[in-house]
Amino acid sequence: MIFDPEMAEIAKVFYQESREGLDAMEAGLLCLDASADRENINTIFRAAHSIKGGAATFGFMEVAAFTHGVETLLDEMRNGMRPVTTEAVQVLLQSCDCLREMMTATEAETQLDQTRIATLSKEITQILAEGSAPAPAPAPALAPPITNAMLSGANSGWTIVFEPVAELLRLRNEPTRMFAELERLGTITVRANLSRVPLIEALDPESCYLAWEITLVGHVPRAKLAEIFDWVDDRCRLELTATQAAPTGAPAPTALPAPTAAPEPVAALAPEQKPLAPAPAPPMEAARQAVVPSAAMPKASTDSGSIRVATGKLDNIINLVGELLITQSMLCGFADGTELKDPELLRQGLSQLARNTRELQESVMQIRMLPISFAFNRFPRLVHDLSRQLGKKVEIKFIGEGTELDKTVLEKISDPLVHLVRNALDHGLETPERRLAAGKSETGTLELRAFHEGGSIIIEVRDDGAGLNKAKILRKARERSLVPADQELSDEQIDNLIFMPGFSTADQVSDLSGRGVGMDVVRRNINDLGGHVQISSVEGSGSLIRIRLPLTLAILDGQLVRVGKEIYIFSLLAIVETIQVSRDRLNTVAGRTEVFRLRGEYLPVLKLYEQFGVPPDSKNVEDGLLVVVEGDGARVGVLVDELLAQQQVVIKSLESNFKPVAGLAGATILGDGAVAFIIDVPGLLRLAAVQRAPTPSVCAA
Repeated sequence: MIFDPEMAEIAKVFYQESREGLDAMEAGLLCLDASADRENINTIFRAAHSIKGGAATFGFMEVAAFTHGVETLLDEMRNGMRPVTTEAVQVLLQSCDCLREMMTATEAETQLDQTRIATLSKEITQILAEGSAPAPAPAPALAPPITNAMLSGANSGWTIVFEPVAELLRLRNEPTRMFAELERLGTITVRANLSRVPLIEALDPESCYLAWEITLVGHVPRAKLAEIFDWVDDRCRLELTATQAAPTGAPAPTALPAPTAAPEPVAALAPEQKPLAPAPAPPMEAARQAVVPSAAMPKASTDSGSIRVATGKLDNIINLVGELLITQSMLCGFADGTELKDPELLRQGLSQLARNTRELQESVMQIRMLPISFAFNRFPRLVHDLSRQLGKKVEIKFIGEGTELDKTVLEKISDPLVHLVRNALDHGLETPERRLAAGKSETGTLELRAFHEGGSIIIEVRDDGAGLNKAKILRKARERSLVPADQELSDEQIDNLIFMPGFSTADQVSDLSGRGVGMDVVRRNINDLGGHVQISSVEGSGSLIRIRLPLTLAILDGQLVRVGKEIYIFSLLAIVETIQVSRDRLNTVAGRTEVFRLRGEYLPVLKLYEQFGVPPDSKNVEDGLLVVVEGDGARVGVLVDELLAQQQVVIKSLESNFKPVAGLAGATILGDGAVAFIIDVPGLLRLAAVQRAPTPSVCAA
């Protein structure tokens, strides 16, 4: 637990950078399936090494100890001592997941899942104990000098003298951890040199006064020692002396043996200070920790609460604020009446104020924009795991991952995308055998694409699998009475049946599908974001799911409408068209629901004044206008009294400031100070469906 506020802020950076390091490790490990590229392994190793060192610096010893085993396995891979195997990669991927959980629990100051940690640690230990391929011989020019002790017989150990600089602790190093590392190599005896320790009055708690003389007994290569002390810089005193093995039959020495060769100073491998390798957690300490089930572990929140901003964006805002201050100075002259003689100057000042405000708004919105790669990056691992589980070969491709959208939209679209990708893997893409039988390559392709179109972002999920089996979908829908037996549906209507609640074509329930949940939730979540989803499929060739979303949820491009004395706002993305009502196109169904015929399609007429209890100008439908809107896969005509202007509005939450209201997404304040309500089109349609009898099936899109 970190109590120092300054250290707590630094720890937040550590958590963020550690998660980025884990993402880099995971991405690299997924590539190891195809080829064991040395540079890729080095990248993975460096990420693990940084996490271990940072965890040790902050005292998160269990994280550091677990990461040490991961680092050791990666080190043997990168040095050629161990081949890269599928089993080892899988264990390392699971270790990344475990480290994420450990980071989350450590940050939240909750208990770790000791069972999961122990299980993975045991698997890593077993892999390390299975033996490794011999490491390639080092080049002669890089070989360490051969001492007389080495020439005269087997090396029985080392004498190590280590005297660190006084400011070692302030550089966030903990030298005593080297003892645990040395114990892994053999038996050690340690003597502390106290000659530099001052009187207590002059003692600085952040300074290191001790030096150590260590005897290591064991056949240890010099390279292994160098790894333990690779953090030491040239200001520290470090001497390594190889000791000679005792003659056969001679008693083992009981005292520290005299060196048989001159001490050899070891130069630092890098000029900067690096944290020592942490010691593994003692077994008894792990046993004392409470065991927490995995399901009880806190989940990482998708809302990070912070965002990284490029300095260029901040510089642009600062420049715009400067322009705004200049405009303010210009307009202040009109406040005291000194410049009223020239109205043209006032008009220019107001025009400049409007321009500066608009540019400032756009710049501020850019701060919240993040590339969609933040959402896409989770899918390589998901596809890797599910394709192995399903016995399929899948290649995932990303197009337009640099496309930016609002951080809030990005976080809320992640879960719907996961459902779509899982569905494509489970239902869409075939097994290698079926693909070969169909004349395709045995490896299926899953493509995620993002691009801007107008004021929206389009996200497409495409696969080259079997496509939707329209006959089976229609049969299942009729079996479950979702579609009347005598009703004929178009291909588009059949495709959209998969978004109906409770619908599934799976023949049996599995871990991935079959319960009839998922796709209806996907559509509802996307509609709640002010977007909509479409699907198109060609049987035998694959499917395409297209999602249209607003770039931001904070600002809305809206159409203002009037009902009586109240002003409402529709999102322009939800409006299809606006039409004048004529009596010859109106019909009444079941004596209560009015429908309007529009190019062969019958649209239910939804009267906004009835939904919100607002007195209209006239209850005669012909006196008003129909705003045709689309949501939840259906189109309706909303009756209003008058169309007003189109403008951008800042959305204010009703739930935060008042309470949730069905059919309303929020509110905004207009230029005259009046409050206008923003219509939640999908919510309005659901509200109307509850208040009226079911409309004819021909009305559904």
